Formats: sequence, C-alpha cells, structure tokens
Amino acid sequence: MVEDKKNDVKEKEIEITVEKKENFTDDQKKLKFYGKLRKKLHKLAIAKGGDKAGEFTEYILALPDFFILLCRLAVDKRVGGKQKLLVGGIIAYVISPIDIIPDFIPFIGYVDDLVLVVYGLNMVLNELDKQVLIDNWSGEEDVLKLLQRITYVAENFLDKNILKKIKGWFSKIH
Repeated sequence: MVEDKKNDVKEKEIEITVEKKENFTDDQKKLKFYGKLRKKLHKLAIAKGGDKAGEFTEYILALPDFFILLCRLAVDKRVGGKQKLLVGGIIAYVISPIDIIPDFIPFIGYVDDLVLVVYGLNMVLNELDKQVLIDNWSGEEDVLKLLQRITYVAENFLDKNILKKIKGWFSKIH
C-alpha cells in the first residue's frame, strides 16, 4: 500500500514534468527566442570556424538548450527557493547585454555565458536530485556528461582571469 502511494506520487511528478515541457514549448515567444539564439550561434560557428572555434562549437550550440533548462528549473516545484534565485540570476546574466566577455565579439562572446551557466547548474545540482535536471533537459545528449565535459574544458583551457571573474560573480549572489 505504501509502495503504491510512492508509485502514484512518482507518476504524478512525471506527468507534471511532461506537462511543463509541453507548456513551455507551446509558448511562441520563448520558442522564437530559443530559435533565434540557436540560429545566431550556428551562423557564428560556421563563419568563424577556425580550429579553436570548431572545438567549442558543440558546447556553444548547447547554450540555448541550457537556457531552456534554466527556464524550466525556474518554474519546477521540485526546485527550492534558494536554487530558483540562483537560476534566476543565471538567466538574468545570460540575457543581459553586460558580460565579462561582450557578446558582440564573434563566437568568443558566448563562452562566458556558457561557462557561467555550467558552473551555476553544477551548483544547483549539488543541492538537487539529478533527476530533476534530467527531467527538464531537452538537449540531444546526456546533460550530466555534457556538464562534466564543459567544466573540464573550461578549467583546463579557459583564461584563468575569466574563470576568476565568473567564480567571483557566483560568490556575490550565492
């Protein structure tokens, strides 16, 4: 009987999550922003497709997927208030025209956004069941593995001053 109730609760959580995904993807304004950002990033990657740009293209093109994930986490009832504030801060940074690396710098301008999003999601993940992240992810690959790979690349190849500024931003809001 207790096990049946647990299964019912789990099924309802899955239904709610599926419903949220459908509601979010039905919002034409959000989808337009999502599509526009993805198209802009794709054009930049093709136009500036040097060796280094090629290495980071797949990560930069995941930024719109991460943005959608953040928006979904912001409304998911399984995410606590503290995590929602962090998620809201990350969303604000991504859409803000003021960045550590200005977005008008082709391709490279999105690196700080991506790294900040990944660091922020890792912080949220430390205090949240990983299934919540998985339930809200609509990207093409495993979100947890992608977070690990981007974190590794950022830690090993990104300028240390940029990483310091990104980590400093988190210390101000966390």
